[in-house]
Order: sequence, then structure tokens, then C-alpha cells
Amino acid sequence: MPPVFDGHNDALTAAEAVAIAGGREDGHLDVARAAAGGLAGGIFAVFCESEDDAFGDVVFGPDGYDIPLPAPLPHEDALSSATRTAARLFTLEAMGAVRVVRSTADLDRSLEDGRLAAVLGLEGAEPIGRDLSGLDDWYEAGVRVIGPVWSRPNDFAHGVPFRFPSSPDTGPGLTAAGERLVRACNALGIVVDLSHLNENGFWDVARISSAPLVASHSGAHALCPSSRNLTDEQLRAIATTGGLVGVVFAVPFLRADGADDTDTPLRVLVEHVRHVAEVAGIDHVALGSDFDGAPVPAELGDVTGLPRLLDALAADGFTEPEIEAIAWGNWHRVLGASWRD
Repeated sequence: MPPVFDGHNDALTAAEAVAIAGGREDGHLDVARAAAGGLAGGIFAVFCESEDDAFGDVVFGPDGYDIPLPAPLPHEDALSSATRTAARLFTLEAMGAVRVVRSTADLDRSLEDGRLAAVLGLEGAEPIGRDLSGLDDWYEAGVRVIGPVWSRPNDFAHGVPFRFPSSPDTGPGLTAAGERLVRACNALGIVVDLSHLNENGFWDVARISSAPLVASHSGAHALCPSSRNLTDEQLRAIATTGGLVGVVFAVPFLRADGADDTDTPLRVLVEHVRHVAEVAGIDHVALGSDFDGAPVPAELGDVTGLPRLLDALAADGFTEPEIEAIAWGNWHRVLGASWRD
């Protein structure tokens, strides 16, 4: 089985460092289960929580949903939340449980010595500040991936709300500050994550960015018409830049009916991988689970189910070299092309 790199997890938000290192009875990911599932590395997201609950008691599908988003999060609150959450990753590194990866050399070293490679990412740029004054500090700390938004509006973009059925064309794109952020990320070698941007924001980044386009945890809109998913036109645009899509495991973004139902066959996830591969090309599809951030198919269960996913890809006709590319190689190539090692 090839090693797996996962484009997005929310373990840092879901659990304290001691639980991630020592084992958890709940959730999707801890260090021991990662090793059992063949997870060799991934992007560990820093998500800034707010008092507003974006999901509440919303019922997903089959009649659709439109989830109200939380209010914008003040920079000071976001900075405080992000600092606490990111500290969990550095605690994990100090415990010897992970290596915080800042370069492809770090990534390669982790693969060689078996230490879980953890890329620090910001899911929403609120901790940086509108004037970008905090960007260099976050880069020095280890951030190598930034999503301008987590759906709720902020100083950088308007994001994409959670709607089904819906086009991803849901409103304005990047603000002037958002455009400055993209250019600054390009200059530093920080990946700009498109997964929570709406369609106008996506095309703004495509117009501005000099780096490969990356959506860390998204699905195919042609198969599941959620606002969070990417159209075929967007998939082709990502391919033209040498970028990739990490196919999400979240069942509401996989199912044709949008239902939040974990009794979803693994083949539905495989169909999204197949669609992205056929539209964008095998070099532009990878994995982006959203472990600990969303419900995943019960057949997968948690990170220990990754071998079952790879087996399902093989059963669908993907070759061994193609599976190796999807599992590890494509992320390794795109991160290497984006970072300043």
C-alpha cells in the first residue's frame, strides 16, 4: 500500500494534543490510527471557532438545505483562537508525535523515518489581519497553506455558503485585501486553498495567482450539486495550472441527494475521484478527507479505513501507479511546486 497524504483534517480543532498523540475513543484521527491506516502526512487545519453555530439543527437533504453562516469573526478573536489551536500541533511535535513540515525535504524525511508529516494550514485568514501584518509571523511559525475564508465572510473574501442544491456562484469574490493576500502568499510560497471560496473568488485567484491552483477538500459538482463543490470548468482550470483537487470524504458533498447520511457506499467517494480524474486528469486528483470536520462514509469509518479506500480505487480500475499518485505523489509534486524550499 502506498503512503497517503491527506489534504485536510480538523483534528487540531476536535481534540487536545495529548489525545491526538495518545489515542482517542472518538473522532477520526490520532497518531496511532494514522499509522494503522497508512497516513504518512497531511494538512492539519487551524479553524477559528466562533460562538455562532453554523449548522445548528439543520436537516440535510433530500429537499435541500441553506445553512446560515456565522457572523464575521473579529481579528483579535480569530488570532486568539488560532494561536491556541496551532499550539496543539507544536505540542505534538515536541512530544515526538509529528514533524511540522515546512519544505518538501521535511516531507521526504518524514516518509523515510516514519514520523507523521504535519503541514500547518489556516482555514480562514482572519488570524492574519486585513493589513497582512501577521502573515510573515504565521509563515515563520510554519504555516504553508492558507484558505482565504472558511465560508463565512471576512476581510478577504465572501466565501461559499452551505447550500444544496446550488451553484458555487453565490456572490462576490475576493476583496482588495484578498487580492493582496494571494499575491503575498505567492511571494512567500504559501499554498492558497480554494475549497471554501465561491466561484467568483475562485476565478479571482485563478486570474491573480502564479502558483498551482489547489482545492484541498472539495467534490465534483456534476455528481453532487452542493455549493461547496467544483464545476467541471473549475476542475479543468485547476489542471491547466498543474494544481490538484483533494477529493473530500464528507458525505453531504458526495451524495447526489445531499443527505448527511453516513450509510453511503464507498463507491460514491470513488465516483468523485474518477470524475475529477476524467475531467482534470490523473495528475490533478488527490485526497482531502475533512476528517474530524464532517461525517464520512461508515464503510470508511476513520483514518484506519484508508486501505479500504485504496482497494476500492483499485477495484474501480485505477492502476497501481495511478493510486500512488492519488495517495501521495500528486500532493508531493504540487506542494513542491508551490513552496520555497
